[in-house]
Amino acid sequence: MNYIPNLIFAFCFFFATFFFVRNIRKIYRNINLGIPINRSDNNKQRWIQMTKMAFGQSKMIDKPIVGLLHLIVYLGFIIINIELLEILTDGFLGTHRVFAPYLGGFYNFLIGSFEIFAFLVLISVIIFLVRRNVLNTRRFLNPEMKGWPKNDANIILYAEILLMSLFLTMNAADYWLQLNYDNSIYINVGYFPISQFLVPLFDNFEISSVVFVERTAWWLHIIGIFIFLNYLYYSKHLHILLAFPNTYFSNLNSLGKLSNLKSVTNEVKMMMDPNSDSFAQNSSNTDIDKFGASDVFDLNKIQLLNSYTCTECGRCTSECPANITGKKLSPRKIMMDTRDRLEEVGKNIDNNNGNFKPDGNELLNNRITAEELWACTSCNACVQACPLGIDPLSIIIDMRRYLVMEKSAAPSEINNMMNNIENNGAPWPFNQMDKLNWKNEL
Repeated sequence: MNYIPNLIFAFCFFFATFFFVRNIRKIYRNINLGIPINRSDNNKQRWIQMTKMAFGQSKMIDKPIVGLLHLIVYLGFIIINIELLEILTDGFLGTHRVFAPYLGGFYNFLIGSFEIFAFLVLISVIIFLVRRNVLNTRRFLNPEMKGWPKNDANIILYAEILLMSLFLTMNAADYWLQLNYDNSIYINVGYFPISQFLVPLFDNFEISSVVFVERTAWWLHIIGIFIFLNYLYYSKHLHILLAFPNTYFSNLNSLGKLSNLKSVTNEVKMMMDPNSDSFAQNSSNTDIDKFGASDVFDLNKIQLLNSYTCTECGRCTSECPANITGKKLSPRKIMMDTRDRLEEVGKNIDNNNGNFKPDGNELLNNRITAEELWACTSCNACVQACPLGIDPLSIIIDMRRYLVMEKSAAPSEINNMMNNIENNGAPWPFNQMDKLNWKNEL
């Protein structure tokens, strides 16, 4: 028996697995650069939320046609890859359709289902390609979507077309061999509702040529899957994996509730009661708390997970009232900038033996401008629109807190308002003694 193909397959598998695990560990390390945050409460509600949003695609159905197409691609990705178990087994053992004798008629049902989904995925992906590149949907034309983000989306769509086409070609050649080749390898198994229509294409081929087509399609299909798996690290399609933890750990509070800064709470407690625990903690701590966030180190782990999970779909930006009225703010860009800065920090750590070497850059100003931050109305439309529970507003609020409390760099209108609140107890420039003057006009 020739074991060389099995050894080559094993090498490809372990090579792909090694790089995949290495990249996942980098992502895990980068996310852990953030501030710890406790999201271990309400486990039941979190499981329900993850099931609805990540598995059930519940927030995609507000756009029925696109939602249905995305659901087809999502289900196709999961269901068709069940066959990956058989392909891996065949690759390691040198067998062919090893599960067929054990599953009987159910095997025919599985192969038929895989083919139908492969065909539906092909149609859906072609529609997505036309939608992105021909119809010029507005939310795919924003400045942040030029260059790599646009190319990345197209590369994934082309890859899915290639993988589905290879899958159907492999099955068509296999079915032709089952019908025309009296061989113990290509036994008569499977149901091929789609690829059977491709079988006549091989009628003028030699048997050896059809075997070559089947084997080539098989190898290219599995190698394509290995490449696709490792490409995810460089792509927005990382959400295929991260959607599940992201929806589980997403914020369960009402959207209008903003978090309090622990550092501010401690300062207030210390001013109100010098004998409080906060005073003792602050007195013994030589590090002064930083108010707000200016770089990825100041954001919490869930915010950094959000940035990696972003699908760049643009639903947040298309719902943002600031963006709709022509302002510079794009919630999608906020997430993309956060992820890009986090990747920049990760590469810095890789290049400096596991330590971060200050590079003179920050998330604030170098990537996200104050103009973008102050354009936000804090309406939560972006959070409501996101199908994966991503929260761009929390990053915007933390960065605005830094501008106000560390840099005193708020717009003049906000500074005036805060001065009025401090001096007059109200946002308006009227003395407290004059608050009831309106009665005199009655």
